[in-house]
Amino acid sequence: MIDGVKVKQLKPHCDERGRVMELMRSDWPEFIRFGQVYMTTAYPGVVKGWHYHKKQTDSFICVKGMMKVVLYDSRKGSKTKGEVNEFFIGEHNPMLVQIPKNVYHGFKCISETEAMIINAPTETFNYKEPDEYRLPADTKKIPYNWERKNK
Repeated sequence: MIDGVKVKQLKPHCDERGRVMELMRSDWPEFIRFGQVYMTTAYPGVVKGWHYHKKQTDSFICVKGMMKVVLYDSRKGSKTKGEVNEFFIGEHNPMLVQIPKNVYHGFKCISETEAMIINAPTETFNYKEPDEYRLPADTKKIPYNWERKNK
């Protein structure tokens, strides 16, 4: 696993009325600080990637559909430099994926309907100077192919 990445299996609690699932708590070791909470979605087969942040740590939870979240460590001096991680998160696998600063990340909707991620980053979004550094999804700088792997 890429150095600094944290994952936590989440536990839905269900009864005849529905379900409840904690996404983040201030007493969890994954909690760093609160910046804001927002949602982002992708339609089936759509890839949103790549980007990283210099100031912000992201905490992704897919609450609708299924997403393939992919991370790439390009950090100089990192003991996991060059490593790629894939996480399949969503309704069938509720999980928090925490992405440290300077780690490229992206996601692809792998469900048949729109998928939704809730992100609780450590910083608020700066509209004038966004903390986002982007590459196209098909960049040759990251050794990853977003196509489905039929094993």
